[in-house]
Amino acid sequence: MVVRKVGKYEVGRTIGEGTFAKVKFAQNTETGESVAVKVLDRSTIIKHKMADQIKREISILKLVRHPYIVRLYEVIASRTKIYIILEFITGGELFDKIAHHGRLSEAEARKYFQQLIDGVDFCHSKGVYHRDLKPENLLLDSQGDLKISDFGLSALPEQGVSLLRTTCGTPNYVAPEVLAHKGYDGAVADVWSCGVILYVLMAGYLPFDDVDLTSLYSKIERAEFSCPSWFSVGAKSLIQKILDPNPQTRITIEQIRSDEWFKKSYAPVGLLDFEDVNLDDVNAVFDDPEEQRESDPCGNEDMGPLSLNAFDLIILSQGLNLATLFDRGKDAMKYQTRFVSQKPAKVVLSSMEVVAQSMGFKTHIRNYKMRVEGLSASKTAHFSVILEVYEVAPTFLMVDIQKTAGDAGEYLKFYKNFCSHLDDIIWKPPSESNKSKVTKTRSKKY
Repeated sequence: MVVRKVGKYEVGRTIGEGTFAKVKFAQNTETGESVAVKVLDRSTIIKHKMADQIKREISILKLVRHPYIVRLYEVIASRTKIYIILEFITGGELFDKIAHHGRLSEAEARKYFQQLIDGVDFCHSKGVYHRDLKPENLLLDSQGDLKISDFGLSALPEQGVSLLRTTCGTPNYVAPEVLAHKGYDGAVADVWSCGVILYVLMAGYLPFDDVDLTSLYSKIERAEFSCPSWFSVGAKSLIQKILDPNPQTRITIEQIRSDEWFKKSYAPVGLLDFEDVNLDDVNAVFDDPEEQRESDPCGNEDMGPLSLNAFDLIILSQGLNLATLFDRGKDAMKYQTRFVSQKPAKVVLSSMEVVAQSMGFKTHIRNYKMRVEGLSASKTAHFSVILEVYEVAPTFLMVDIQKTAGDAGEYLKFYKNFCSHLDDIIWKPPSESNKSKVTKTRSKKY
C-alpha cells in the first residue's frame, strides 16, 4: 500500500466527508501523534466563493487555543489542495450521545455545560463569536471532555463595529434578537444558544420546536417553553435566566459562573501556554492568481446562491416542469426531485432545515448547500441527501435534492414527506384551466 505524505504527516483512510472537503486520518511522523487532516480542493473553493469563509475559520482556530476547543496545528498548501491539520477527536458528537442514550443526568449535563461556558468565554475574550453553537458542533475527546468545533459561521471583530447584523445559525438554537434582523451582540446571542444546549442535554429534546417556521420564531421571540418536572429548582432558575428574550436583561457568562447550580463540582480548566498568534500566513495559503475574492455567505455581503445558465436549465428542465418543451411525456415528473420557490434563499434554507430536523435528521449547511443525514424511515440503515439552492431568475430559486445514501424507496418517502411540510415556500404553477381563464379575459379586454 502506498502511503501518502503531506509535510511531516502520513495520510491514511478517510474518516469523514462533507460537501466541500474530506477529512482523513493521519500521523505526525516526528511525534507519532494522530491528527485529522481536512483536505480542500483549491478550484472548488474558488468556484463556490468560499475562500474568505475558510480564511476566517482558520484565523479563528489559530486565535482560540483552549482545552475545550478543537485545536488547529497548521495549514499546508499545495498547487491544487489545502490541508488543514487538526486535533484528532475520537469520542464523536455530543448530539450522537443524546440521540443514542437520551437525556443526560443532571451532573453530566452540568459538566458539559461548564466546559462549554469555559470554551465560549475564552472565544469571547478573543473577540470571536461562534454563532452556531449546538450539540452537533460539540465533540467529545477520548477522556469524555468537550471540544467546540465548526467555526464556519463565526464572526471576528471589526474595528468600530460593536453589533453584528447577519442572521445565521440553526433556527432552534438562535437567539430572538438574531431573528429580529436588527443589530445584536454576538456574545449575548451565544449565551442564549448555550442555554438551549443545556436544556437539550437535560431534557433530551428542544425547548423550541415547530415544523412551521413562523410558529417556531414566534415561540423563540416570546421564550415560550416549559421545563420538565425532573429539572431541579437550580437548573430551572438558571435556564430561565439564560433563555430571557430580552438581551439587555439576559444573564451574562460572568453571572452564570457565580450561579450556585453552575458552581457545583466546577473545576476551572488550566489554559494552554501563551503563544504568539501570527495570522499573516493565512492569506498566503490561499494566494492564487485566478482567485476572485468574494464575501462569504455569513459575512457582511451575501453573494447568494449560484446562478443557473441556459445550458444548466436545459439539463435540469425535467425537474423544473418544462418537460413539454422536449415532449418527455406525462410521466416525466413522476419522480421529481426538485422544486421552485419565490421566497428569499435564506428563508428557503431555514425552512428546509427546520423541517429536516423535525423529521429527526441532522443538518449541515454551507454556501446554500445543505446535507441532511440520519437513519432511514425504517430505522435500519443510514440515509442522507444533499439539497442545493440555485438562482434561476431574480425572483425564482430552484432546490435540487439528491440522494447520497439509502435506497430509492426510502428516498421517495422522504421526498414526499419533506415537501408536504414546505407548502409555504414551494411555488406551484397556475393550472391549465386558470391559464385559459386568463387568456380569455385578456382577449376581451384588448
